[in-house]
Amino acid sequence: MKLQNYVSGGWTEGAGDGAALVDPVKGEIIAHASTEGIDMAAALDHARTKGGPALRAMSYGERAALLGSIAETLIANRDRYFEIAQANSGNTKLDAAIDIDGGSGTLKYYGAIGKGLGDAHYLRDGGFERFGKDDTFQAIHIRVPIQGVAVHINAFNFPSWGLWEKVACAFLSGVPVLAKPATATALLSYEMVKDVIAAGTVPEGALNLICGSARDLLDHVDRRDAVAFTGSADTASLLRSNPAVIRKSVRFNAEADSLNTSMLGPDAKAGSPEFDLFVREVAREMTIKAGQKCTAIRRAFVPRALLDDVAGALEARLAKTVVGDPRNESVTMGPIVDKGQQQGVLDGIATLGREARTVVGGGAFAPVDADPDKSAFVPPTLLRCDDPEGASVVHEIEVFGPVSTLMPYDTPEQGFALSARGEGSLVASVFTGDDKFAGEAALGLAPSHGRVMVIDDSVGKLQTGHGIVMPMCVHGGPGRAGGGEELGGLRGLRFYHQRLAVQGNKERVQALADAAAEVTV
Repeated sequence: MKLQNYVSGGWTEGAGDGAALVDPVKGEIIAHASTEGIDMAAALDHARTKGGPALRAMSYGERAALLGSIAETLIANRDRYFEIAQANSGNTKLDAAIDIDGGSGTLKYYGAIGKGLGDAHYLRDGGFERFGKDDTFQAIHIRVPIQGVAVHINAFNFPSWGLWEKVACAFLSGVPVLAKPATATALLSYEMVKDVIAAGTVPEGALNLICGSARDLLDHVDRRDAVAFTGSADTASLLRSNPAVIRKSVRFNAEADSLNTSMLGPDAKAGSPEFDLFVREVAREMTIKAGQKCTAIRRAFVPRALLDDVAGALEARLAKTVVGDPRNESVTMGPIVDKGQQQGVLDGIATLGREARTVVGGGAFAPVDADPDKSAFVPPTLLRCDDPEGASVVHEIEVFGPVSTLMPYDTPEQGFALSARGEGSLVASVFTGDDKFAGEAALGLAPSHGRVMVIDDSVGKLQTGHGIVMPMCVHGGPGRAGGGEELGGLRGLRFYHQRLAVQGNKERVQALADAAAEVTV
């Protein structure tokens, strides 16, 4: 099977064999993908000249209906997508549901937001600004859609959610998309886009897809465009340094590496509700999608007096994890996405082992219904570092798999400082029943995180999860996490809009304001 590229209004096959997509359980090649011979400049131009005007001619309400139609197409094909996610990503049913339903759910969420914006074509941001006693001369701020292409370069771990959450914000803003999924798991993105294009609801040029290498894609972007990247910090740095991106000041949003923190409060005791919730969450984040989530818990901080209790509780909980082929109903954790990533995880565990000792995992094991030599499994691996102050690599190396390091802290301030040594993360979670500590933790962790989730027993059964990104909240983080942000309700539209201060006669300014959807973004 050869994945095609949807550019310039049609499906085109790249030259040559291209890259291989592999079943991470069986080790078999299931498809190839290539972009060789694809004219990237022409693809971008078609999106700008055909897709952009068609989307901008629609109101926010009409574009909201478009998002709803896309979501319905995806929902209608949901069962088939589960089979693809198992074959190409090694997902369990739960893993696949997070990805597949996350994509359609985010589209529907932004569709609901757009419906509320109605017939407007641009947004009013804030109130009026007067410049003196005479109110004849005033100003307002508005946001208008950019007139280029949203270039989306996505990660391998969420071929559905990563694709459609970005499309949702761009389409609602009136901006066409050229998406490049990670090649290793591009089959799901490809099949979904095929279904959406076949449904005939998307204007020509609005949705474009390349499967394979990005090649010279970023050489052809210009000041009208916006690039949103999800992946490693090293790749983000490489893409940001593209001469066209720098010279033309192209908008660039990155979501990259993240040594996310979870912290158990000093008020906790073994067996307390917050203790049990913390243990459950750390174990869950290690095993969902085999720990291949940008938001997974990489460092777990606990009061020093509870270190042994937490280690024992996590060991007992992780022992119940069944690792193997997700086609087997008894399996609760699948493989790493491919052999290359598997080796990277194993090498990372060895590096962390210079400063931490293994509590769970690390040895040879037999995955269920799978050949260890052909498959790409790594067992859940919990490490323990008793001296996080004197350590370095545990705060520097993100191992992108079912791996977490347990560490003690002696004071809350020390815990916040240790967390900040991750140099910027996407998310932190705090488990405490102490209101005072909860407030201190939220503010203490805020400078180095994009999101802080505070959990006690009252919301233990309601909380969405440390690693689950909800479209209502900003997704992003400072420093090594990329320095960008996306989603967050209407805030997710900022990246695709130009903010403009309009100064002039108050009646003319008022007329512009009256035609806008009145929001603050």
